[in-house]
Order: sequence, then structure tokens, then C-alpha cells
Amino acid sequence: MKIAKNTVVSVAYKLSDAQGNLIEESDEPMVYLHGGYDGTFPKIEEELDGHEPGFQTQIQLEPQDAFGEYDPELVKVEPRNRFPEPLEVGMQFEGTPEDGDDEIDSLIYTVTDVAEDKVVLDGNHPLAGMALRFALIVKEVREATADEIEHAHVHGVDGIEVLDDDDDDEEGASGSPTLH
Repeated sequence: MKIAKNTVVSVAYKLSDAQGNLIEESDEPMVYLHGGYDGTFPKIEEELDGHEPGFQTQIQLEPQDAFGEYDPELVKVEPRNRFPEPLEVGMQFEGTPEDGDDEIDSLIYTVTDVAEDKVVLDGNHPLAGMALRFALIVKEVREATADEIEHAHVHGVDGIEVLDDDDDDEEGASGSPTLH
């Protein structure tokens, strides 16, 4: 089966920086709903469109096509007493940018430095500002189920959504864990 809109695609990948230094290699394939559902980067969808299992390619994404340019305005310094102990570099916290724009979702801030009375937080994605190389191998392609198309995401290997025990309504399904 060829990759087209409303197919579920399984892709093994190796992610490297522009100099070829390995950043991440998939243990399990990435599985996404193809066709503009934000399951992967648009340039990757474009590269894979129309291909079948076994197709291999390499693609380089510039920052604007991946995790965006690095934004120094997303770095902030906060008083240390606002954070729990122990506090370490690499810990992450959810928050909203200081401009208070209600249109912006909250961000994940990573602690990048800890001083006696201050903490430096960075709201940029760790790979922001980097050109990235993806080596991709298409493993499987299948038709998406009607539920997957309606919910705009993959519901597991066989199209069956996996919900938490305490999540009985369909409205909460988008926040529930799914198999990927």
C-alpha cells in the first residue's frame, strides 16, 4: 500500500544534527496519521507521500521546518524559592510565557542553570535552532480507521484506541495515552 492521506505510517528513523552526530535512533517505529494531521513534520510527510514499505530516504530539515528558530525571549530567570527541592539542571516545568498571551499554550521550561537564589529556565525545544537530518525507513502502511480520521491521530497498532481506566468519555480521548 502506498502512503497517502488517511493512511497510518510506521517509520523507523535515525535523527542526527547537520554534522552527522547521532541525536536519537528509534527503538520502535514512529507511527503517525498521514495527511496533515501534525503527526510529524510536513516536510517528512511530503518526502514520504506516495511511497511504500521498504522506502528509504534521508532528509535535512532546517530549523524553521523542524522545531523552529531559537528564541532568546523564551529564556527567563526566576527566584529559586519558587521551585521544589531538590532542584537540578535538566528538570522540566510547565508554564506560560511572560507576555501573558492567552493564545499561546503553556510551554515546557527546562532548568538550564541553578544558582543560590536564581534559576534559569529555557522554554525553547532542546532542538530549536538546529538543522536536523532524518534517515527514514518506511516499515508499514495501512488504511486509517474512521475513528482515527475523526480524532486526527493514530489509535494504536491496529487502530484500537487505548484509554486510561478512569477515562470513559470520548471527549477525553485526546489526552489519553495511545499506542504509538
